[in-house]
Amino acid sequence: MLSRRAFLQSSTLLALAPTVPGFLARTARAAQPQRDGRVLVVIQLDGGNDGINTVVPFADEGYAKYRRALRLPKDRLIKINDRVGLHPAMGVAGKLLEGGQLAIVQGVGYPNPSRSHFRSMAIWHSASTDPEEQNSLGWLGRGLDTTSSKPGETSALFLGSGAVPLAVRGRRAVASAIERDEDFLLAPGADARRVISKEEPADELSAFVRRSMLDAYTTADRLAESAHSGGSSGRNFGSSLGTQLHMIIRLLKSGIGARVFYTLHGGYDTHAGQLPNHARLLTDLSFSLQAFLGELKEASLAERVVVLCFSEFGRRVEENASAGTDHGTAGPVFLAGQAVKAGLVGQPPSLTDLANGDLKMGIDFRRVYATVLEDWLGLSAQQALGATYERLPLF
Repeated sequence: MLSRRAFLQSSTLLALAPTVPGFLARTARAAQPQRDGRVLVVIQLDGGNDGINTVVPFADEGYAKYRRALRLPKDRLIKINDRVGLHPAMGVAGKLLEGGQLAIVQGVGYPNPSRSHFRSMAIWHSASTDPEEQNSLGWLGRGLDTTSSKPGETSALFLGSGAVPLAVRGRRAVASAIERDEDFLLAPGADARRVISKEEPADELSAFVRRSMLDAYTTADRLAESAHSGGSSGRNFGSSLGTQLHMIIRLLKSGIGARVFYTLHGGYDTHAGQLPNHARLLTDLSFSLQAFLGELKEASLAERVVVLCFSEFGRRVEENASAGTDHGTAGPVFLAGQAVKAGLVGQPPSLTDLANGDLKMGIDFRRVYATVLEDWLGLSAQQALGATYERLPLF
């Protein structure tokens, strides 16, 4: 039975908890997580990326037929082979491909595609086309549920504003969110260690709370040290995406044990004036990836991390009257890192053999997921996806 003194002791320690960032406190409740395991970074290209003008099938006669105002000059493309090239803004990504650090899966989608942002994203996040299975658990969350992580241990971190994405939500696996550096650094004067007794409390509850608090403060110290050594103050990372990716490196260097990091790159819903906007987005994505992979190498983390980039759907084959493209179906998925098997995977989708004016799916997106889960993260794809899917040569 808990004594009055022990209760007051525990209450005093618990009262200090708000001074610790939420996800640090949750992480600290668990045992020391694995620090050298493989990590997946997911970049969601939000809005529906125009895959046709990203990985350009310039040799397909349908490209010149359906893309007039939006057709990219063949001589400016970053040629991959005699049929396909990358958007001119992706020269840096082309160097990653040449350097063996970029895999491009072509024509990725799902059966009976939806052109609704909400519906399609729910399918990608849940890895299910059944609406009843799209409201609670995500493909990564279910996969992380199969690990031996301790209760309270943070398995996935979302870097961005808003709710934690469905993709990383599980029954047991803990997913947390961070928006800014300030979310994981202690406010000035918030450190309450000076009032925590150095003597180990006699009762188990007080001892547990004390250890949790001290572990959380230690984690905050590591993050602060990483922030200082990383030269973040006054440094320009070029974009919000670049800043988020740099924050992931700082978190990895600090020893955070999350297996999955998730972030968004928005603006891909290019219904009008697509050419300049799409070029800007692809430039940002390419340079951010290059900088991230470079920083990983400098930090001796490159062998541990793979990046997955996907979008909820591609765009229509034929451009619209506003120099843009409307919601379509299949599109490319990118994987980047030292561990990937670089090159093109699958065949470029035909721009003449269409389904109601849309690209036909070549590869089910759950084959990509199954490969990442099994061959990279070492998790059960069958339990995460609810079925068995043939894996792809991605690693």
